[in-house]
Amino acid sequence: MFVRESVNIGGRPLTLETGRLAKLADGAVLATYGESVVLVTVVSSEERPGLDFFPLTCEYVEKTYAAGKIPGGFFKREGRLRDYEVLASRVMDRPLRPLFPDGYKKDTQVIATVLSADKENPTDVIALSAASAALHISNVPWDGPIAGIRLARVDGELITLPTFEQSAKADIDLVVAASKDAIVMVEGGADEASERDIIDALIYAQEQARLIIGLIERMRAAVGKEKRSFTPPKLDEGVQKRVAELADNDLKVACVIKEKQARYARYGEIKKGVFAKLLDELGPEAFVATEKLVKEELENRKAVVVRNMVLDEGKRIDGRDTKTVRPISCEVGLLPRVHGSALFQRGETQAIVTTTLGTASDEQKIDALTGESWKRFMLHYNFPPFSTGETKPMRGPGRREVGHGALAERALARMLPGHEEFPYTIRIVSEILESNGSSSMASVCGGTLSLMDCGVPMRRPVAGIAMGLIKEDQRVAILSDILGDEDHLGDMDFKVCGTERGVTAIQMDIKIAGLDRATLERALDQAREARLHILGRMMATLATARTEINRWAPRITTIKVKPDQIRIIIGPGGKTIKGIVDQTGCSVDVEDDGTVAIASADSAAVQRALQIIEGLVAEPEVGRIYRGKITRLVDFGAFVEILPNSEALLHVSEIAHTRVESPGDVLKEGEEVEVKVISVERDGKVRLSRRELLPFPEGEEGEAAKERMARAREAGPGGGRGPRPGGGGGGRDRDRGPRRDRGPRH
Repeated sequence: MFVRESVNIGGRPLTLETGRLAKLADGAVLATYGESVVLVTVVSSEERPGLDFFPLTCEYVEKTYAAGKIPGGFFKREGRLRDYEVLASRVMDRPLRPLFPDGYKKDTQVIATVLSADKENPTDVIALSAASAALHISNVPWDGPIAGIRLARVDGELITLPTFEQSAKADIDLVVAASKDAIVMVEGGADEASERDIIDALIYAQEQARLIIGLIERMRAAVGKEKRSFTPPKLDEGVQKRVAELADNDLKVACVIKEKQARYARYGEIKKGVFAKLLDELGPEAFVATEKLVKEELENRKAVVVRNMVLDEGKRIDGRDTKTVRPISCEVGLLPRVHGSALFQRGETQAIVTTTLGTASDEQKIDALTGESWKRFMLHYNFPPFSTGETKPMRGPGRREVGHGALAERALARMLPGHEEFPYTIRIVSEILESNGSSSMASVCGGTLSLMDCGVPMRRPVAGIAMGLIKEDQRVAILSDILGDEDHLGDMDFKVCGTERGVTAIQMDIKIAGLDRATLERALDQAREARLHILGRMMATLATARTEINRWAPRITTIKVKPDQIRIIIGPGGKTIKGIVDQTGCSVDVEDDGTVAIASADSAAVQRALQIIEGLVAEPEVGRIYRGKITRLVDFGAFVEILPNSEALLHVSEIAHTRVESPGDVLKEGEEVEVKVISVERDGKVRLSRRELLPFPEGEEGEAAKERMARAREAGPGGGRGPRPGGGGGGRDRDRGPRRDRGPRH
């Protein structure tokens, strides 16, 4: 059955339709906003035996034909997902995953395919809403719907589903996933926004999300399929009770062991003891049949014990109260040859973060549906297996690494100096060496310190903190600086980054419904306290950015030339600029507006390259004396190269004080002479004088020469020099007839 429904949101209709495309999928929805179109499909197949996790994959794929483009490179088809597509896939996965029933382990795949892109309206949140609709109308068990909203604040006004242009101007830019009653996911950045402004934006986004949720509900009412029956496997109540009896007391003791590895070693001993007891009590056959469920119940008992301890006693796994941040230590400048480095340690989370400066040639080219662009700031996050004491294959960065790096990059980006002030490409790399909670926030803190150690003049330092939440009925505990276990066992993972003035980035995943404004305000206020505490520890290590960039970093000097002089610097086939690079060892980048950036760690080499370029583009100045080389002789004078690529005419009347019959009588090609610029005409022609630099001859001839020069000065530049002795002047030589072509204009 074909159904199409629309709702007006952000001043334009959002249209969802089903029943026309991809009819063999369990659910398929085509979403249209403006002229951007996304098809989202859902398929959930049979369960694979032996799985102990939910195999959900969310894929967001942009087809280049959607924007009327052909893929670049050798392979003219779409390849692996680009970072933007990976991030959009995560935006879909994070709010959708918690709404599947516990114990559901069937292979499930959500694919969003961008079929048309109008280069005006972003498609990531449209894909999220369409995925919610596809799941909701399908027969797949899922506790939705939700809706995706992008919200931007421009000039104090909140805009729903902003265009790319509006988002670029926004001081708050958020992606929010919300159900009818609760916010379930937040991702975004801000320009030091206050906590209250962030909350106002979130509440407004939820109100807007209800409009889309109403649309999805209407589609479900019209074409929704009956949901598959699903009953999660459940452990016998008697065995459940026995697991609690055997494990709870030991878990209470084990969970307060501060060291992660020691705590997990004790958990392993408790698990072995419980398994041994149950094997003896149930018998081998019955125990094997329930072993996986017993393992899951042990994890559940661990969660119950920890959550009750926090809510009832205000005591956490490592003995802290709810607001205390783990011990922090910082070092800077520990790697001798990198441009900037910092080691940030908070509890058992450790990151070594480096900053590298480059030139414009190091910028990353982004080939997106909206067109090509260049990126001058990159933050890359690496999470090797040894950071958690594990062994895993070392392959390319996974989705988690891409997502964590993007969050840290967003936190720092708005605090970096502009290109005019600091014309460098900046790359930060965060290597996680130990991980027990919030390594992405350690990357933000370490990133700030490494930037400052490098000498990057940040607007203000940035720190990040991960917050948690445990909620049972009316009992609520908000936790600062959560551990890995508290993230896993809690109800919220809330990361907040910012300066002393406000928030620069935020990421939130909520596992429960009904988080009210008061709780959000408490969480953000507590996060601000923790952030300021961390900033204080960071500033005690390095209070401000170093006054000079690291000695190993390239020094960039910029000059501005006329756009039409760019061709002179580059030369035919790039010959001239390659020659400058070969001679000096500097990197030379020329922009279309005439900005020339010269970079090298050797300041003397930069000066040499600068002198060469200034010489190439220098223009003659009236009254200035140059030492030039005679390039050719003609019957009416000589052409002299006074600057690179710049020839000027030395007229025969200006060679000497006395009459010169032929320029070759006085001068020869290849000879160097000192000349003075006496005029630069509007058409660019430059006229020179040699005689003004020569001493006057003795006697009457010298006096006549002085008189002629005085008359010429009174007449001003370029005129009134009078006829040559013994011959005509001005534009015609009476002895030689009309003047010949004087060569090319300069």
